[in-house]
Amino acid sequence: MANLGEYLIKQGVLGPEQVQEAETVADSRKLKLQDTIVQLGYATPEQVMRALADLHDYEYYDLTNAPIPPAVVELVPESVARENAVIPFSEEDGRLKVLVSDPLDFETFDKLAFILNRKVEIGLATRESILEAINRNYGQAEGESADSMLQEFTDTAIDFTETEDDEMGGGDDNEVDESSAPIVRLVQLMITEAVQLRASDIHVEPFEDRVRIRYRIDGVLIERDSPPRRLLSALLSRIKILSRMDIAERRRTQDGRIKITAGGKELDLRVSMLPTSHGQSCVMRLLDKDNIKVGVRQLGLSDGDFKRFTNLIRRPNGILLVTGPTGSGKTTTLYAAMNELNRPDRKIITAEDPVEYYLPGINQVEVRHSIGLDFGLIIRAMLRQAPNIILVGEMRDHETASMGIQASLTGHLVFSTLHTNDAPGAVTRMVDMGVPAYLVAGSVIGVLAQRLIRVNCVKCKQPYSPTDAELDAAGITPEQAGSGTFMKGAGCSHCGGKGYRGRLGVFELMTMNSKVRELAFAGATTVDIRKAAIQQGMTTLYGDGIRKVLEGTTTLEEVFRVSKREED
Repeated sequence: MANLGEYLIKQGVLGPEQVQEAETVADSRKLKLQDTIVQLGYATPEQVMRALADLHDYEYYDLTNAPIPPAVVELVPESVARENAVIPFSEEDGRLKVLVSDPLDFETFDKLAFILNRKVEIGLATRESILEAINRNYGQAEGESADSMLQEFTDTAIDFTETEDDEMGGGDDNEVDESSAPIVRLVQLMITEAVQLRASDIHVEPFEDRVRIRYRIDGVLIERDSPPRRLLSALLSRIKILSRMDIAERRRTQDGRIKITAGGKELDLRVSMLPTSHGQSCVMRLLDKDNIKVGVRQLGLSDGDFKRFTNLIRRPNGILLVTGPTGSGKTTTLYAAMNELNRPDRKIITAEDPVEYYLPGINQVEVRHSIGLDFGLIIRAMLRQAPNIILVGEMRDHETASMGIQASLTGHLVFSTLHTNDAPGAVTRMVDMGVPAYLVAGSVIGVLAQRLIRVNCVKCKQPYSPTDAELDAAGITPEQAGSGTFMKGAGCSHCGGKGYRGRLGVFELMTMNSKVRELAFAGATTVDIRKAAIQQGMTTLYGDGIRKVLEGTTTLEEVFRVSKREED
């Protein structure tokens, strides 16, 4: 029997080079080949699953809007379905058809037959569609939504003030009754729901008469449920206990971390408490380890920028800067580069504030200002560790920038981030921090500016024709419009009615060629450097966004949201 790679080549879905790359990545990252092929974007989950079904003689099922009889759903407990990522589909003559996403998971097949005490037949469906079908047929978290849970709290005469006082007393954290306290269930449910909705942040914000809970999904805040104001203290106390904060401290800012299992995933949550006029505001950042498994190819770089970027990160020395506002994906880009460079023959050390994700094989150091362990001190110590590659979380002052430049001039490849609006602005920003222009010109090898845009939902996107006014405002010529494919999501259950699902980067890569280096050395303005970079072939953020619009990846509204058209 042919393996999956050979079969996909034979079917014309993949080429031999793509299969070879996928196999190499799968081996290095200890992933399944089918998962790697999908992550690399070489085939859709449906194509891979159909191929696996053919190879292993199973039937493939498309679960999109497929009705499953309630009597069949009841045959498999929700906890079993969620834990094993399986969904019962049909029953005939005492045989239960169960859909899975891994045709070789024989251990789970045997476990299902034992738990259900009946003959089980296996069919294949994509993991994503199975999880959606579980949510659709079982509901959220044991049949309860956050709305129903909050309603239960509102209707129940529970004295949460008493709960709060008990927790505020500073007793042993282990004494909190996690099985009976409703507030415990509310926090767990809130996090689980956020994971299921693919949220990156949970915001708990107190106001005079209510508590507002919002999730950031694909970079946009969505308001969810508003618990009664009387729940705020108990809610925050529970979050503080989980993140090992001082629950009695309400006047100062606090930071913590939570390790939790939700939605079948192990998650790290970075928690921040900020005192406001109406109480403490809490933000929980969900750090999904799957985000750091992305490769450079999946970031969304154009073919030309991808080649230039991979050439830059393979240089032996120099500084490569990634710029953009908070939440623009800079960390993901840097970690993708680290994954590309992380080999046994290279030593990589990072200085981060804080360390968001832990990367195997890389020495990561967390900044601790309380004991004087700041970026400058860490970089000085780094250089005595003989690294090949250094990552500095952010160049935020003269000392950090100077140390990074010295490291690059002594033969190290240095990666860092900077808060500027575009790529050319990074040069003048470093000069503003007090770094001599000749050092900036001699050490920086490239600057990558980026933003994140939402992409059209693959399930409901459909062609549309923008008006002449829209095309004119976007600067799209009739020739470009004629050859482009404009798409827009109509809104469906897959994307929550938004028309978008997932995000991709738009980029502006400026390489320090001789012309740009000469201008940087002379202390030229950002405007002059920008003009020269564009003349030398740099695609602007806006230009890269329009390219993705013409490809049908996103919409003009999204590009306008994150970048502006350059009139020149």
